[in-house]
Amino acid sequence: MRSGLTALGIVVGVACVVTMVGIGQGSKGAIQRNISSLGSNFLVVYPGFATSGGARLFTAQSTLTEDDVAAMREECPSVAFVTPDVRTAAQLVEGDSNWGTRVEGVGVDWPCVRCWDTRAGAFFGEPEVRSAARVCLLGATVAEELFGSTPPVGETIRIKNIPFRVIGVLDAKGGNLMGQDQDDVVVAPYTTVMRLLKRTIKIDAVLASAASPEAIGQAQGEIEALLRQRHRISDGQDSDFLIRSQQEIAQVAEETSGTLSMLLASLAAIALLVGGVGIANVMLVSVTERIREIGLRLAVGARRRDILAQFLLEALGLSVAGGAVGVVVGLFASRILAAAAGWPIVFAPASVGHAFGIAVGIGLVFGLYPAWKASRFRPIEALRYE
Repeated sequence: MRSGLTALGIVVGVACVVTMVGIGQGSKGAIQRNISSLGSNFLVVYPGFATSGGARLFTAQSTLTEDDVAAMREECPSVAFVTPDVRTAAQLVEGDSNWGTRVEGVGVDWPCVRCWDTRAGAFFGEPEVRSAARVCLLGATVAEELFGSTPPVGETIRIKNIPFRVIGVLDAKGGNLMGQDQDDVVVAPYTTVMRLLKRTIKIDAVLASAASPEAIGQAQGEIEALLRQRHRISDGQDSDFLIRSQQEIAQVAEETSGTLSMLLASLAAIALLVGGVGIANVMLVSVTERIREIGLRLAVGARRRDILAQFLLEALGLSVAGGAVGVVVGLFASRILAAAAGWPIVFAPASVGHAFGIAVGIGLVFGLYPAWKASRFRPIEALRYE
């Protein structure tokens, strides 16, 4: 019972290590998938930023126009695709069904920027954008909520009480980095959204795609130089916009994931330390209880290294048993956690081997002193011990 309770600390520690690595690998993979879902070589320009008290603040006043987007397309050679982005919230009505969602007004390059295909119908073209046509495409979630299993292409829905013809349904994308459903969206020509739904002449953001991953930095520099020139921002003045790249977004997300992994690693290290102290404690008690046995072995010819090996192997046995059970418990607990909380968890054989190796190392380190102490007894004194 005492040995089992001692090994429990190792079990908990190893289980924490296995779970931590699984969550870390799973979250890293989920982040990469979410970053990829943003688009290809993605860049986003946010307008309406100003400096106040040394801090960059969002002023909620857009400074970007359609002409800025056209200039980016023509004068930035590292930019492959660019589209305006105008957003508003709206209530959709179709027959007896209604659904509240966001409406994105975009240009014809939007599918290329976001790498987002249609699963039914087709995307709108330049004629629809120029004429501010009342057409739209539904995200997978919106299509299911409004139409269920009925094909929605060709049907008419009302957005803010204005009729729109559904010309397509977008492929399912899933959640984004913030956990929001990317498929809960309606996409329409940006001119239509600006004139009919939002009644504005400004755009909310510009989405762009660099020509290649290596050209992201160059494209970002070209866009910044162009907009500063067009907005008449002199040297030394702060830009009235903010550019974020796919790489920067990925870096922030990975830093967040790294912080979570460090927290879990700290908890696992504490649990392993407690388990190691428990092994040292039980081995010291065991040495004290078996002094006469140690003396008897020494008296009949056992060498000090034999005594050292005996107790060191006992400590190692505790840690190996605890490590093996901990790996099983960690895998089992991770599966439950993944199912209950919906966390992405990925296991690598190397991580399980590392966790087991750590348990073995804990047994060796914390069992060394009790084993050394047992090997230092003198036979006569050990045999006389009461």
